[in-house]
Amino acid sequence: MSTDAASEYAVELRGITKRFPGVVANSDIDLAVRRGEVHALCGENGAGKSTLMKILYGMQGADEGTISVDGTEVVFRTPADAIAAGIGMVHQHFMLADNLTVAENVLLGAERSHGIGRKARERVAELAATVGLDAPLSERVERLGVADRQRIEILKVLYRGARTVILDEPTAVLVPQEVDELFATLRAMQAQGFTFLFISHKLDEVRAIADTITVIRRGTSVGSADPATVTNRELAEMMVGSTLPTPQTREGGVTDREVLRVEGLGLSDPAGGRDLLRGIDLVVHAGEVLGIAGVEGNGQTELVESVMGMRRGTRGRILLGGVDVSGADTMARREAGVGYVPEDRSRHALLPEQPLWANRVLGFQSRAPIGRRGLIDRTAARTDTERIVADFDVRTPGIDVTAGALSGGNQQKLVVGRELSGDPVLLVAAHPTRGVDVGAQAGIWEELRRARAAGLAVLLVSADLDELIGLSDTLAVILDGRLVGTADPATVTPEQLGTAMTGATA
Repeated sequence: MSTDAASEYAVELRGITKRFPGVVANSDIDLAVRRGEVHALCGENGAGKSTLMKILYGMQGADEGTISVDGTEVVFRTPADAIAAGIGMVHQHFMLADNLTVAENVLLGAERSHGIGRKARERVAELAATVGLDAPLSERVERLGVADRQRIEILKVLYRGARTVILDEPTAVLVPQEVDELFATLRAMQAQGFTFLFISHKLDEVRAIADTITVIRRGTSVGSADPATVTNRELAEMMVGSTLPTPQTREGGVTDREVLRVEGLGLSDPAGGRDLLRGIDLVVHAGEVLGIAGVEGNGQTELVESVMGMRRGTRGRILLGGVDVSGADTMARREAGVGYVPEDRSRHALLPEQPLWANRVLGFQSRAPIGRRGLIDRTAARTDTERIVADFDVRTPGIDVTAGALSGGNQQKLVVGRELSGDPVLLVAAHPTRGVDVGAQAGIWEELRRARAAGLAVLLVSADLDELIGLSDTLAVILDGRLVGTADPATVTPEQLGTAMTGATA
């Protein structure tokens, strides 16, 4: 291929193969991204998307294959090499320093580009307009919402010279109105010649924003699709070989038996200055899913961690089965039958360097079948891990593989399987399918349905409004640490819920 023929492409990956012990993550993948397009990359967890993007961004090296940028073959040994070639990456989990200003976050680590003086700040201001950031550059990031934080992440890579931007699950934490704003920003940047690689599991959004869709499955590219003509069902079948799941649980199963009651729950910021939770009252019954909807940063994390006993200094009462557990520690609450799926599995749910069977022990070390008279029964732990792997379709070569070697979706299925072990009475689930593909979503939703039908009470926090509406029997909206309203999942739309979450309506 001549350079002239290739010049229409901002990025080309040809024959990319990457092997890890026991698994081929990428096998002879081809991906060609035209300059100035939004090119979506779809595939289930473990399909190889993240590995492919890490290779393109210089975080890992390919075993075979070539990368070309603007028609010239390149070799990236570090992300700095990729950045120098005009490729930037916005990760799913933001990498911002909350205690620094917008400008300081952008300049941090890039002082050699334009210095840190007037010239640098003029350049930041110019690019802020490009990404639609209206927040003052002197504002501390901790005071900004999720949508503005994401714009800052895009601003950071543009400041470093990126013309091709990899967006990893960029809409995972946005409400529908913020998604619309992000898409408007991307289209405006497209008009200025920027190119985007858009990784997402949300098929409606992929079809709305992408010019081209490439699907990879089990480590290899299985084809491209035209967003103008392909359906969600067809995309899902390309990705996982099955039809698109839905989270609907309309069959009734709510009982009158209270499992969780929260009365007047309050929590002050340890650093002072404001209340994080303000008089929260809620009740969850056996067989009920109570969904909590809210823009991130409005108290969801504090509510969940207070219910789990991870936050100190709370006011009010928390009752489990009528028993006041306000003074009980986290282990005591777990022993009383509370399962917990945290929003950050790497920090609060898994030991990445330990094998799967050892991760099965976490939180259950004092309970049968894992804990026996103060000792860990390794045989029981291994046997039950095998059961979870089979029942929850955790794709792994074996239970001695480390948790960190699994894809994000398979890690999540392991966590959900563990937390539903031992027939809990209450499951506190924070973003249980965040960053999880449609196949893994279907499995997690089905297990939640099954447990709910058996009488499990679920306190569900999610940024996926379709998931919240589909799974919940009751919906409550949290804003600025308060529950400000309720909604009927049978009639509310994602747009109405998003409006309530942003405080645009009473």
